[in-house]
Amino acid sequence: MSEEALIEVHDVTKTFGNYLAVDNLSMSVRRGEIVVLLGQTGAGKSTVLNLIMGTTCPNSGQIRVAGFDPYASFKALKGRLSVSFQTDRLLPWRTAVENVELGLLILGNSKSRARASAREWLARVRLDGADDKYVHELSGGMRQRVSLARALAIDPEIVFLDESFSQLDHVTSKTLRRDFLQIAREFRKTCLLITHRIDDALEMADRALVLSPPARVALEVQISDEARYDPHKIAELHAQIASAMGGESQTEH
Repeated sequence: MSEEALIEVHDVTKTFGNYLAVDNLSMSVRRGEIVVLLGQTGAGKSTVLNLIMGTTCPNSGQIRVAGFDPYASFKALKGRLSVSFQTDRLLPWRTAVENVELGLLILGNSKSRARASAREWLARVRLDGADDKYVHELSGGMRQRVSLARALAIDPEIVFLDESFSQLDHVTSKTLRRDFLQIAREFRKTCLLITHRIDDALEMADRALVLSPPARVALEVQISDEARYDPHKIAELHAQIASAMGGESQTEH
């Protein structure tokens, strides 16, 4: 893994009126790394994500994404970042393949190239045969797979996942996490995941950062593949993270 940091946050503070949302936060994500931001509701996870995506700007501090200030140079990062949200945000009047190809068309790809790429990505997320189905014909898990295919189809350098697995049942969520992780590794994607669920981090992350309100790093843990397959080490990490989050385990049910 390269040591080059694709995401750098230095001493960032963000307020909304008198409300302090982010307090002198510093963090980084290296190229090819999968980092998870964990925290209870109100810990500032979404604000941090919005700052890094450039949809809002900090009051102080510096953010660099692929070398750019994401707020000041928002257009320079077009096509280099993608995001999948908690809700799939698919357009109901478009089929699965039409939803996936949308970003490619916006970036100027030809219709034929966009359609071919969209079909390839639907196959990669295990949705062969669902290309021409409309949103109402898809299950929740299938819709989230379409959302992930849409995020990946533009071949972004960085993928953001904002609670992308949290509305799915346990089995569907676990399967989708596994499939996404395989794709992220294969295509060497740099990923930043936002979640309140410890399982997401333990199964997917190279590194987990626990945020406490206002958003500051309360705990940072490395999660090696060796630890991932050792029940005792995983239980220990789970307990550490749960304690830093306030003592609630935030496991799936």
